[in-house]
Amino acid sequence: MTSARKQGANLISVENISKSFGIKPLLESVSLGVQEGDRIGVVGLNGGGKTTMLEILAGLEPPDSGRVARGSGLRMAVVTQRGHLPPESTIGQIVLGPLDVAEHEWAGDARIRSVLAGIGIGALGLDTPVTSLSGGQRRRVALAAALVQDLDLLILDEPTNHLDLEGIAWLADHLVNRRSALVVVTHDRWFLDTVATTTWEVQNGTVESYEGGYNDWVYARAERTRLSDAAEERRQNLARKELAWLRRGPPARTSKPKYRIQAAEKLIADVPPPRDSVALASFAKRRLGKVVIELEDATLTTPDGRVLVDDLTWRLAPGERIGLVGINGSGKTTLLRALAGEVPPAAGKRIEGQTVEIGWLRQELDDLPTNMRVIEAVEDVAGRIELGGKDVSAGQLAERLGFTPARQRTPVGDLSGGERRRLQLTRVLMAQPNVLLLDEPTNDLDIDTLQQLEDLLDNWAGTLVVISHDRFLIERICESTWALFGDKKLTNLPGGIEQYLKKLASGPAAVSAAPSTRSEGSAAKSPGGKGSGAQRDMEKALKKVERQVQRLVVKEKELHEKLATAGTDADRLIELGVELKSVVAEREAAEESWLELAEEVG
Repeated sequence: MTSARKQGANLISVENISKSFGIKPLLESVSLGVQEGDRIGVVGLNGGGKTTMLEILAGLEPPDSGRVARGSGLRMAVVTQRGHLPPESTIGQIVLGPLDVAEHEWAGDARIRSVLAGIGIGALGLDTPVTSLSGGQRRRVALAAALVQDLDLLILDEPTNHLDLEGIAWLADHLVNRRSALVVVTHDRWFLDTVATTTWEVQNGTVESYEGGYNDWVYARAERTRLSDAAEERRQNLARKELAWLRRGPPARTSKPKYRIQAAEKLIADVPPPRDSVALASFAKRRLGKVVIELEDATLTTPDGRVLVDDLTWRLAPGERIGLVGINGSGKTTLLRALAGEVPPAAGKRIEGQTVEIGWLRQELDDLPTNMRVIEAVEDVAGRIELGGKDVSAGQLAERLGFTPARQRTPVGDLSGGERRRLQLTRVLMAQPNVLLLDEPTNDLDIDTLQQLEDLLDNWAGTLVVISHDRFLIERICESTWALFGDKKLTNLPGGIEQYLKKLASGPAAVSAAPSTRSEGSAAKSPGGKGSGAQRDMEKALKKVERQVQRLVVKEKELHEKLATAGTDADRLIELGVELKSVVAEREAAEESWLELAEEVG
């Protein structure tokens, strides 16, 4: 089914709109438009007016002044954060309700099943009452109801908030390949970069428009900062750091002209690598010693006795930076709670080093003192700390994480969900832990705050384990990725998030081929010796490469330690540097071989 509209037809136009709440102006004399084929990502600080602008576009909120014009017969669906579902409805009634007979035939049962499965509610069934669903599941049902329709325009407010990594990847692919125009508010930078052809930045009552997605927006914003005489030095430094990361990433992701890239790269010509891993690992070892947290022969279960992870032996090393991903219900949070010592293993044991100080960021926001003001809640933990070699006050750290001096006087009970998350992070960091366990730290954080958080964690010396559906965060602050696929094993993924998604797409065989924490006892085996000789040979070769990778990882860590203790012995430093370079090259080659063999075995 196709629309009668011509390509490039105007769908919505706004002229000189303004909107204020109380004395705070959110939008002032804003003019913009949405055309057919546009995919627009909307970014900006929390509370800056993004959602208000979306609701004005959708007709849910009137402007105080100005004009909004929508095309005749515009077919549009809106999914906001504050939307609600009729309490007496079922999933089927919500999802199928907007479809007329012709559209139902167009969508077909297969399409509906694909949408429900893609965003992670396929197993619930169309007859499930919405009253039995969690808040996140309700948001996904509302999203599904919009996605099954044939529309001219989709308006979505933070659609990735309640999706896991595979759900976000599916949604991005779906939106790129459907015909509808799109306006989406998102703080997920990978999603923005993948989906958006235009980025709107809502700031200080205005809306600035940029071609391309997140990558292009960072370059353009850095150029704007360079040209602005009044630019703050802190924002320049942050732009440099972000550009340094992007330069290390995949090439040709930006649509900007070469002169703009060259101008922006002048900012980062003298920027050091985002993280000095050797120095941080050395410092972490001095703070932590050899033993950090270890799980030996551990079995982790749900409260009703269902086994999530079985026979797990996992030893966290000083300065190790781990990203933990996995399918819903596989036990990620339970594993983090076991590492924190909050829940004991059903079998096996947990060992903690004598000098370990754990900082644990939970998903829940129930650990904040609501009877204090923001600055009091931060100073209640500590007045000053050393961070990145600098002395930082409670107020300075709070400001880095988005609390202006005026906002620091706000009662904690009056904070929004995003602000409470930022306060929770600030308090965790003020405790100066040497082991950080972060459970979905990016929830409700805007992009500027995410960049500040990454900047803080880049220079943080200690052991880190983070659960997140934010690919950018994991790829930037973590140095290894581990996954729970629901097979009761913890699996190392040398290929990172991309390998994780490929494993999920390839099915159970590929999952079982990945190396677990017990490379000998947990690796996939041919049942009863069945299968071709070639298959068995490949499995043997895979195990051999696994052992080689693990041996080289240990060797690499040992060389880092030797470098840290070599002091000023120039000859020894040169000798160790050459050996380290050789070992790293050998490990990378072995990991490539492992990936190739794993795909063949899978």
